Amino acid sequence: MDALIAKADAIQPLQKKRKTYHTSAPSSSKTKSPSKNADPTLSTIAKRTSIPKSLQDSRPLPEDVPTYKHIANKKLRTHLSRQSEQGARAKALVEDAEMLLMDEAGGLEVEDEMDRTWRVGQTDVVQNSGQEAGKGRREFKLDGGPYRSRYTRNGRHLAIVGRMGHVSTFDWQSGTVHAELQLEETCRDITFLQDHSFFAATRLEFLPYHWLLASVGNPGYLKYQDTSTGQLIAEHRTKLGACNAMTQNLHNAVIHLGHQNGCITLWTPNLPHPAVQLLAHMGPVVSLSVDPSEGGRYMASAGRDGTVKVWDCRNWKGAVREWTVRGGGDPEVEWSQRGYLAVASSGNVNIYHPPSIHTPFHIRTPPPLYMTHPIPHRPLTSVRFAPFQDVLTVGHAAGLSSILVPGSGEPNFDSREADPYENKKARSEREVKALLDKIQPDLITLDPELIGTLAPVSKLTTEVTPVIDAKGKTTPRTEVPYARLPRIDRLREREKRRMRGKGKSMKRYLRKQRKNVIDPAAVNRRSEKAGKTREEKKRAAAIAAAGGQEEKKKPSALDRFKRSK
Repeated sequence: MDALIAKADAIQPLQKKRKTYHTSAPSSSKTKSPSKNADPTLSTIAKRTSIPKSLQDSRPLPEDVPTYKHIANKKLRTHLSRQSEQGARAKALVEDAEMLLMDEAGGLEVEDEMDRTWRVGQTDVVQNSGQEAGKGRREFKLDGGPYRSRYTRNGRHLAIVGRMGHVSTFDWQSGTVHAELQLEETCRDITFLQDHSFFAATRLEFLPYHWLLASVGNPGYLKYQDTSTGQLIAEHRTKLGACNAMTQNLHNAVIHLGHQNGCITLWTPNLPHPAVQLLAHMGPVVSLSVDPSEGGRYMASAGRDGTVKVWDCRNWKGAVREWTVRGGGDPEVEWSQRGYLAVASSGNVNIYHPPSIHTPFHIRTPPPLYMTHPIPHRPLTSVRFAPFQDVLTVGHAAGLSSILVPGSGEPNFDSREADPYENKKARSEREVKALLDKIQPDLITLDPELIGTLAPVSKLTTEVTPVIDAKGKTTPRTEVPYARLPRIDRLREREKRRMRGKGKSMKRYLRKQRKNVIDPAAVNRRSEKAGKTREEKKRAAAIAAAGGQEEKKKPSALDRFKRSK
């Protein structure tokens, strides 16, 4: 039996016949001699041994699997058929594995057409959800509010900060506290850096793929700080006053700022001026958020005038949707991973789901409501969706409230990007890989697809004259880019282009450049021209006074010396 177990090829299906040789049979000149390593136990058992049915793939093969019956070679036909069957089974297994990546991530459904999903309360949602998902419904009663919150990229850890300076970071699923501080100063926001062990408290945004920390304050200076080296990469003066609204587009790492005069600006580290500037609201912009589900195509903004607008970041021609929220206070907006929009204002949190908020609608009416939840603790200062979870955390004056929003979180995660179950070793390895793959700030653009593409062909082309070769054939006239021309042809083109560009635009530009230059010759010419103009005006006035006839000058003694023309 040991020899049988040691040989993996001993276990074969019953249909496959194996040639066995018995040592007891007398050898002859016509039969092959047995192998020296032949085992009688192995040859006896292997002939009647097969794979158990529990381990065999008993599912029928698809109908489109080729059989290769037209091949005469039996060995080749069997080999190709076996490969086709294995490929079909592997494809079926891949399709089974992709069942976890379904487009429908769940959500609220009603049985009757007259029912509405926004009438379902949190009590019913918790009772009809799983035990693990129901743990997301929590209430945190804290002093020192109002509070703001921020999740890590994997959605495992939560950081909270109060206006009075209370800061804490913890694992909200297990309840493990990582840090808790009393800064005893005013704090307006908090954010995590590369992992949950590093965080900063002020109005900040961290770019994970560039390791840049963007900050803005009351003076209106936008600063980019490299957290890996500690250097100040860029500093932009917005010239629009204090800024209280700030977010980033995860698709292209562009910073969105909302200003006191109602303007929204988009910034990159490599441009000293805003890439996009638009007047969005009639009052100060208090909240901004970019939709991560559509590749950063849509942006939601809220103003102190009580309006919420959804913008299309591809054309900026106008708001896609616009409506007015009820009650007072500053509205807060936030997008989830699946494109759900949460709006918190006047003690209520309203959630809207796509595609209703992405569909253009020119009447100022709210889109269809998906869920709503009243929170009596005012004011509501922040709303944050937990990544990979159907949880929405709302910060208010009395602490924080977490509610369940079915279908808002992404059900599948990429462990290479964000792993909720990573340990200390995996976190350190991910940090090292992120440092090695750090993207330079110069590559931040509005269109990230531009990076890595080929440069367009130069429009500066020159026609090459026809050439007659030795056989008498003439090549047609072709257009060749200027950079690919020979040196002699480039010099000829340069001489030709020297006479160009002297039109009105160039003269206008040169005239502007000569405004502050004092040229004595030009001054003399201007004075002579002005003198002649004055003499002509006097002469015309004298003619008009004489009745339209020019007075004849009296001849003088010096007229004889004048040369005759």
